[in-house]
Amino acid sequence: MANKKVLEKKLMEQDGVAVLTLNRPEKRNALSKDLLQQILDALEEIRESDHIRCVVTTGSGNSYSSGLDLYDLRESWTRRRRWYEESTVQKIINVLRLMPQVTLAAVNGYCLGGGLALLNGHDLAIAAQSAKFGMPEIIRGSFGQTATSTLFHTGIPVKKAFYIQITGRNLTADQAEKIGLVSEVVPDAALMDTALGLAKEIATRNPTALEHAKIAAYMERDVEFSKALRIDELVSYRMRSYTDPLGDVNGYLKSQKGGGSLSYQEREDKKKER
Repeated sequence: MANKKVLEKKLMEQDGVAVLTLNRPEKRNALSKDLLQQILDALEEIRESDHIRCVVTTGSGNSYSSGLDLYDLRESWTRRRRWYEESTVQKIINVLRLMPQVTLAAVNGYCLGGGLALLNGHDLAIAAQSAKFGMPEIIRGSFGQTATSTLFHTGIPVKKAFYIQITGRNLTADQAEKIGLVSEVVPDAALMDTALGLAKEIATRNPTALEHAKIAAYMERDVEFSKALRIDELVSYRMRSYTDPLGDVNGYLKSQKGGGSLSYQEREDKKKER
């Protein structure tokens, strides 16, 4: 059914958090055309929100996502495709990277192929202890489009990336954390509480600082060091047009007493301006 709701969207504006849940548990959340389009539409909507500062994605049932829906994929291969035609997966990855909100994947169960590409597009990832990560495409005679490009741009060691791509074997959550594919591993039962707790903590930060931190990180990652320093200067200069991080030094030091609080303390006069 073209209009079937295969993505659950929960906006927790009071907390600054949005949760997107892939909802095809009977198919291990395989990424059908409908599901991909609904993910893209939801992200496009959320990126325009001034209230949401962190987006969490997860999967219903026992999987984050088992990858692209092979029946949809087989049908798409019967059509002629134009060069440089961006797939919906690629569009989603670009939106995840370019949206001002911080993105966090809460990975439960299987995260394979296109699901791994989706994971790689996020800024952060929390994995359940039982999660599995892999690229089975090589087994069916493919190389893993988009999963390959995003994997080799994660910054994990090249030989580890090749191991995932070439063998088709799955990594455990601990192995994925060890090489830096995910940020943290937690017990299965603690996955969503941990992910939502982190998302809410991030959402307390100054939104301008969050956005510019993300801009700087992605612009600087793949350039030489001297250019990265220059980008830092330019991003810092741009940020001054939107916020004054040194406007309340005493308040900041007070809020960070004892090694740092978990939340950004907004100045009272700033609250009154809104």
